[in-house]
Amino acid sequence: MAVNAKKIAVYVLVVFVLYVIITDPAKAADYVQIGFEGISDAAKAIGDFMTWAANGGK
Repeated sequence: MAVNAKKIAVYVLVVFVLYVIITDPAKAADYVQIGFEGISDAAKAIGDFMTWAANGGK
């Protein structure tokens, strides 16, 4: 039963993403850019923390 719910949720998500891309490509591009900026910022923060930790917390 849980597998069916998961498949339905994925299907609904895919349909929603396609709908947004088709109806408003500029807005979809903005969402993608925001997502990549968030991932980039998170990776930079992790890198900064690891550098700080490797330097003994100084």
